[in-house]
Amino acid sequence: MADYIYTMEIRLTPDQMKGVNLVQEVARAAGITLYLTGGAIRDIVSGFTIRDLDFTVQGNPLKLQKDFERAGAQLAGHDEDVRTLFLVLPGNVRAEVGMAHTEHYEKAGKPPAIAPASIQEDLRRRDFTVNAMALSLNEGSRGLLLDPFNGVADIEAKLLRVLHNYSFVEDPSRLIRATRFGARFHWPMEERTQQRYDSAKENNYIDHIGKSAVGHEIAQLAHEDDPLGVVRALEKEEWLKVLHSHWTTAKVDTNGLNQLMKTRQQMVDLGYTVDPSAAVMHFLTAHLPEKDIADLRRQIPRKDLVEAWRNVEDHAKELAKRLSSKEAATPSRTWNLLSGARAEMILFLAVTARQQAVEQKIKNFFTKWRQVQQRIPLPEMTELLITPQLPEYPKIARDVFMLLLDGRLRSRTETLKFLKPFAPPPPPPPPPPRRGRGPKAAAAVAPEGAEGKKGEAAKVKGKGKKVEAPVTAVAGPVPLPPAKAKPGASPKPEPQAKPQAKPQAKPAKPAGKAVKPAVKPASKAAPAKHPQKKAAKPARRSAKPVGKHAAKKPKKR
Repeated sequence: MADYIYTMEIRLTPDQMKGVNLVQEVARAAGITLYLTGGAIRDIVSGFTIRDLDFTVQGNPLKLQKDFERAGAQLAGHDEDVRTLFLVLPGNVRAEVGMAHTEHYEKAGKPPAIAPASIQEDLRRRDFTVNAMALSLNEGSRGLLLDPFNGVADIEAKLLRVLHNYSFVEDPSRLIRATRFGARFHWPMEERTQQRYDSAKENNYIDHIGKSAVGHEIAQLAHEDDPLGVVRALEKEEWLKVLHSHWTTAKVDTNGLNQLMKTRQQMVDLGYTVDPSAAVMHFLTAHLPEKDIADLRRQIPRKDLVEAWRNVEDHAKELAKRLSSKEAATPSRTWNLLSGARAEMILFLAVTARQQAVEQKIKNFFTKWRQVQQRIPLPEMTELLITPQLPEYPKIARDVFMLLLDGRLRSRTETLKFLKPFAPPPPPPPPPPRRGRGPKAAAAVAPEGAEGKKGEAAKVKGKGKKVEAPVTAVAGPVPLPPAKAKPGASPKPEPQAKPQAKPQAKPAKPAGKAVKPAVKPASKAAPAKHPQKKAAKPARRSAKPVGKHAAKKPKKR
């Protein structure tokens, strides 16, 4: 489940993802089950451009109109028959929210009987397997893909397959849709689907197409990546005259349409989000009479597209007038004017401008002036501590760019001279390091703590050893008296004394009364060379007797 949610999140644009979250929040607040369906799922799985978002709810979405408007969506139209809302979500994202329903066709060409249904029944009444999929956006099942007709397999095989034998008979608009999908995706129809398509075309089932379906197919042409190629495919199958009897490819402004799509791609590469639908419809119907254009507009269900198409020329003329006035007298003013204009107006004017000055300004806006941004000395600005962390950084960078555009800063030296007053003061110097104690001071303080630790370590180390009697501290090792040997016995070598241990802390005081040592020292202990230092504690020895003549215990006094 998580794989499809992840695929959706990386395939949708940021604005589209925000739109999904908006619709999801409204549906959750209303307690309605919500699914992302149809072409959106097909394009997410296939990797093609996601043009719009199709949502399906198990309930009446018309009741949610006010909730969507309060959340920031704009109503672009609605269909009472199938209970569908046409929305424009923030970021200019087109969306449809429809009711899950069934369609029962009593006769070909007649509108179907609509009834509310579950999402599974809704998927069964759709056109092709690649469109009969749904992705759950509900808590507990979010990310669950419903694919009852194995549409994912047909996407991988790049095939168009109808769901049942009477698909083209019940809804003849699917004949136009099959041709449009074939031209867009370059997918052939599956063998049986092709046979049914040919039979429906031969029997003229297209004559029974409904008016609402015609309007939907007209609107879809505006959002194609290659509208001219789709129109030619429709004309070849004789479906273009079904959309309008006078509409042919001869009525299309081919050169203008090709230039429009090139400029659109250029703007997309620069990071613009452009909706060329209104301009596309203008060029597709450029040579049709006004009466025929009005007929086409009346059939389109989305009123936002109709309004944009009607006003695209007037808005472009107004922008051209402003570009010819004092408002755009300098490159910096022109830049500010075009940066604040709608991308759709710039796109249309770039193709239709007749004044050379206006055309050149738009060309510079896309090419020459953007190269000026590379002359901003970003490394030197960093050295001057003019970085994005400063609150004034956006204004400083913009002012430098404007002056460079107008030629008022002609060299790097002049640019740096302009930037220096904006440099923040340098940070205060770091505090001086604290003076550490010298070796003599450390030696004077260390013995108590160090020796105390050594004494504790010695105590721990000496645990478990058997000690007969305390040994008086001496300067050197204590020799043992020679043992008397038996007559006739070979003398045994004397055991070597253990090496003297490292000087320790204070010698441990014996518990109780002092006891004489078991072995008398051979000589008096030498006085310590440094009386101020404490005597070292000798290593302890076990009082193990040597031979038969072991030292006798001293008598108690």
